[in-house]
Amino acid sequence: EAGGRVCVRAKTLTMETLNPQVKAVEYAVRGPIVIKAGEIERILQEGGKKPFTEVIKANIGDAHAMGQQPITFLRQVVALCTFPELLDSPSFPEDAKRRAQRILQGCGGRSLGSYSASQGVDCIRQDIAAYIEQRDQGVPSNWENIFLTTGASDGIVSILRLLVSGEGRARTGVMIPIPQYPLYSAAIAELGAVQVNYYLDEDNCWALDVHELHRAYQAAKQHCQPRVLCIINPGNPTGQVQSKKCIEDVLHFAYEENLFVMADEVYQENVYAPDCEFHSFKKVLYEMGPEYFNSVELASFHSTSKGYTGECGFRGGFMEIVNLDPEVKAQLVKLLSVRLCPPVAGQAAMDVIVNPPQPDEPSFAQFHKEKASVLGALADKAKLTEQILSAVPGIKCNPVQGAMYAFPQIFIPPRAVEEAKALGMQPDMLYCLRLLEETGICVVPGSGFGQREGTYHFRMTILPSPEKLKVLLEKVRDFHIKFLKENSALEEPQCRVQA
Repeated sequence: EAGGRVCVRAKTLTMETLNPQVKAVEYAVRGPIVIKAGEIERILQEGGKKPFTEVIKANIGDAHAMGQQPITFLRQVVALCTFPELLDSPSFPEDAKRRAQRILQGCGGRSLGSYSASQGVDCIRQDIAAYIEQRDQGVPSNWENIFLTTGASDGIVSILRLLVSGEGRARTGVMIPIPQYPLYSAAIAELGAVQVNYYLDEDNCWALDVHELHRAYQAAKQHCQPRVLCIINPGNPTGQVQSKKCIEDVLHFAYEENLFVMADEVYQENVYAPDCEFHSFKKVLYEMGPEYFNSVELASFHSTSKGYTGECGFRGGFMEIVNLDPEVKAQLVKLLSVRLCPPVAGQAAMDVIVNPPQPDEPSFAQFHKEKASVLGALADKAKLTEQILSAVPGIKCNPVQGAMYAFPQIFIPPRAVEEAKALGMQPDMLYCLRLLEETGICVVPGSGFGQREGTYHFRMTILPSPEKLKVLLEKVRDFHIKFLKENSALEEPQCRVQA
């Protein structure tokens, strides 16, 4: 102390000294709108008054938080793995016990509490390879190309880490769909890579157009070296399911331009439209013949978080890698080993997803019923969402063919656009904040995912219970009509403001 004054040492880590790549990261799914929703929830809990009684969070694909029930068989197997004393209990079916014993045999000291190999437990990797072969109707899968990951996100970031290099015009460019899931833009910013946008075709149910890939690639070559093509199928936030022909076109493009393909297929179980079917990138690549199958580098991703299980908190996932240079593969193993291993309980949950009860096993009937019920309810909710939103003047919602989100286009009158500009925020952010403050509904503005200039959207999940979803959609409808009235005394609502 000098003359009664306390000398405060300056902080080492300030916004000036912070890694600039961290500052560049944005993640809308848990961004400002969600922080505001949390504040409103606290006010309600403390007895504060709002024009609604609860906040409905439709901002994130978190199935269990929205009331979806766990799949019994999955929880039984994980419980048995966690507490093996239960293997003697008559309350657990034999098929669950068999799976748990097999997984525990693959664990050091027969305990989920031991580290596994960095790539994951061997027998689980073998089960995943068998699952992929069955899913792809006999396309071979080598278990040594399977890596378990902490959710799909961790695998996606690990592969991007391998791919980012070069300086200036030689810097790696990563092609991502717009709208995209913001994990991609965040990882690209954090790694200092170059984001290359290709736009999905909203007028054509968010289809991927190969001409748009060519356009984006050629434009990007002026300032970076595009090396990676990311695909999300079924789409998030857009919910489209790609046709086989489209996937062929994309793989042909990647082959011609020598791009590494990353196929985010975490919603492969979530296909609702009767005229749509999931085709894995790997299977289509195989069917294109050996010239393609033996040369295009492909990493595909799956997860415990989505599908009919919705087990987000286990952080289980895997990736399969095809045609990776053997020396590079050794480098990937090295990189993964720094993080030791993915959560072993998450690996066990992943095993149940790829190795579910078979028709001749005791748990099959209940498992099948629970799975069908979850996916059936999601299909109904996908339809309901599109029907209610599309009937609102000034909202246009494409069919939700798959995944678990709708990404409707909303007309925002010029007056509200001007007001948002004056407040220094995106017009769809203003819209979503108003929606939250007036109705308690939390959705994410389209600007957090990317959208064509002059168009506005929001993303909402279709996970709430049918009753809650109906209330949510009707509240959105009433709010939107009121919002149009308040902001366009002289303007007629028109839906399309397409750039």
